[in-house]
Amino acid sequence: MRIDNASNIYPASLTKRYASIFRMSVTLTETVNVNILQQALNTTVKRIPNFAYTLSNGAFWWYLRKLDSLVTVSPYTPNQDKRGFKFHGGYLFKVMADGKRIVLDVFHALADGRGGQTFLLTLAAEYLRIRYKLEGIEYNDMVFDPQDTPHSYETEDCFSYFAGKKGALEQNDLAYHIPGKKILFSELNNDRFVFDCEELKKASKEHSCTVTELLTAAMVSALQSVYRRDKRRNRKTGLKVSVPVDLRKIFPGKTLRNFSSYVNLGVDVSNGFFEFDEILNIIKSQKQHFSLPCELEKKIAANVGLENNMAVSVIPLFIKKPIIDLICRIKGDRYCSQTLSNLGYVKLPAAIEPYIEEMDFILGRQRGTSGAAAAVGYKGKIFLNFSRNISENEFESYFADQLKELGVNYISRSGLHLPELQPAL
Repeated sequence: MRIDNASNIYPASLTKRYASIFRMSVTLTETVNVNILQQALNTTVKRIPNFAYTLSNGAFWWYLRKLDSLVTVSPYTPNQDKRGFKFHGGYLFKVMADGKRIVLDVFHALADGRGGQTFLLTLAAEYLRIRYKLEGIEYNDMVFDPQDTPHSYETEDCFSYFAGKKGALEQNDLAYHIPGKKILFSELNNDRFVFDCEELKKASKEHSCTVTELLTAAMVSALQSVYRRDKRRNRKTGLKVSVPVDLRKIFPGKTLRNFSSYVNLGVDVSNGFFEFDEILNIIKSQKQHFSLPCELEKKIAANVGLENNMAVSVIPLFIKKPIIDLICRIKGDRYCSQTLSNLGYVKLPAAIEPYIEEMDFILGRQRGTSGAAAAVGYKGKIFLNFSRNISENEFESYFADQLKELGVNYISRSGLHLPELQPAL
C-alpha cells in the first residue's frame, strides 16, 4: 500500500534523534500473562491487517509492504530500543507487557490515534476473553470482534476523497516556544495528571464550551504565564496550541490508517495579555471556524494536490526526502507552541470493563517544540499526559493552577522518565 497523504511527513522527518512515535496503554486488574497476550496479538493482527506492514522506500514515494513474519510481545524495559522504529523484523508497532499494563508503541506513519486505540482495545478485549473465558462481549466500533473478516474500508486511503478539489495552504504566524534545559535526545520527561471527569464537564458547561476547548484555553493561559516571566523572550508573540481533528467525524471514511488534520488555536500577545475568559472565547470561535468542513477541505486538498502534482511525483525519493523535511521544519512546529491530542471518553463493552482500570495516551518527543499533551477519558476520569524534552515543568504547573481556579483539581500528579519512547534509528 502507498502511504497516505498525512504520513509522508513521518518518514521524511526521520533522523537518528527523532521518530514520530506515540504510546498507549491499558492497566488491568491483574498481572498480564505474556503467553495469553501473544495469542491475542496473533488474532488481532489478522483482524486488523494494516498493522502487519513495514515501511519501504520506492523510487518516488514511500510505501507499506506486507509482512508475513510473526510479531511477538516484548518485555517492558526502561532502555530504548536500539533497533529503531522498526520493531521485530520491520513492524511499525510494538506490544509490551509491563506488570498489569498492556503497552502499545506506534510509529505514526502506520496509524493515527484512533487507529492505534482501536488496535489496543481490540487486543485487550481478546486477551481478556481468552484469559477469563468471557462470553457475550458486545463489540463496537472501537473494540472489534476478532473473528470478523476485515473490511476494505478499514485500510482505505481516505485522503483520496480530496483529490481534484481546490485547495489553499494556510497562513500562520510564528509561535513562541517554551525555553528550558534540553534533556538527552534519548530521553523524555512526562507529567501525568488524573482529573475527575465530572469536574471538567461542570467547568466546561459553566463556560459553554467543550472539555477540549477548556483544556486548550488552560494551556494557552499557561503559555502566557511562562511568556510573561521569560526575560529572554523573543519577538514571537503567538501562543498557539495545535489540536488534532479526527476527520472521520466530519468526512466519509472509517479507515484505521491516518485520517486526521489539525487546527492551531491561540492568541497573539503583541498588544498585551488576556484574561482567561477572553482566551476561552477566542479559542471557541477559532475552533468553530477552523473546524468547518470547507476550511479543513481547503487545507487538506492543497497537500493532496501537491503530492499528486506530476512535477513533484517524478522527483526521486532521495531528493524529495530532504525537501519535504525542510518544508516540515519551516511550516510545522514553528507555528505552534504546544500540542493537545484528546482521544475523548472511552466506553467499553460491559463484559470487559471490570477488568480494565486505567488508560493512558502519551505523545513521543517533539522535534520543534518543548512538549505535547495527550488525553483520554475512562471510568469517570481524564488521564492527561504532558511529555516534554526539557527539564523544567513550570508550564504544567501553571496549567494545573489555571484549572484549579476554575474549580478543577487534579486527583493525582506524577512525574515519569521515559527513555524508551524516543528510539534511536
